[in-house]
Amino acid sequence: MRIRATVAAVSGALALSAFAAPAALAADAPKPPADVAGALKVAHSAAGKTAFSTATVNGEPYALDASFSNVLVNKGKNIAVGTTNLVTVPVSFTLTHGADVDITADDFVAGVDLYRGPSFEESIWDFSSDKANCVASSDTVASCTSTVEIDPAELLNEDAGSWKAAGYAVAFNGEDPSDANIDNVGVAVTDNAAAFKLQRYSKLTVNASPEPVKKGRTITVTGKLSRANWDDGLYHGYTKQPVKLQFRKKTSSTYTTLKTITSDSTGNLKTTTTATVDGYYRYSFAGTTTTPAVNATGDFVDVQ
Repeated sequence: MRIRATVAAVSGALALSAFAAPAALAADAPKPPADVAGALKVAHSAAGKTAFSTATVNGEPYALDASFSNVLVNKGKNIAVGTTNLVTVPVSFTLTHGADVDITADDFVAGVDLYRGPSFEESIWDFSSDKANCVASSDTVASCTSTVEIDPAELLNEDAGSWKAAGYAVAFNGEDPSDANIDNVGVAVTDNAAAFKLQRYSKLTVNASPEPVKKGRTITVTGKLSRANWDDGLYHGYTKQPVKLQFRKKTSSTYTTLKTITSDSTGNLKTTTTATVDGYYRYSFAGTTTTPAVNATGDFVDVQ
């Protein structure tokens, strides 16, 4: 199990040697050696950061001749996470490796680690991918895909914002991951291979009244902007945020901005406008670094 903490950087060899810790494998990779993606969580969690750091480790992994490029997280889009549903994020990358690296071996593992923090070794929080499926395009290049599962129960509000991705590859070369001679294990990490935003899922409502209304009369438009709170698993109003009131005619498919208002101390929205023609009113939020953009579903008003 991961411990949420920030640690000072240590040598890559020390961090990667943590693959040998039996306790780590028992917690993170229940089906070694094929399913050892979870062990990478230990690889970048330096000594003193996790409960596994006290394990005695002998040896040092060698530098595996492998590197990652074209790393793509969630098809290049930011990731929005709510309060209850698991979010499955696709990842893909190109793996370039030496001709002597057998990427088809059962105990060869490649994948992507999504993390928050200054670097792979100094990550504050992370989610690791499943073992990637790699299809060779030549003797030394393969196209790989996998998924990362993000559980909102493991997030705090402080986790929203900028994240990075690192590609990892491990060749156990026949060694038992639970009792390996680390000197025979190869490890490669390409850090800061991609960047994205992990965001708190947002919701936006609207209600325009009265319905119907006479032409020229005042319409009151209310609504609420809220977003996921990962600290308590609920949705709370997103306060003091600019939100646009927009309108589209019944015969049109395009919304036009009428005005911009600010959400109040509880995320509520309220403003007025003049009824002119039949059409739909909605609120539109442009989003922030920590919260994705969202549009309310238009509310139709019949003008008589």
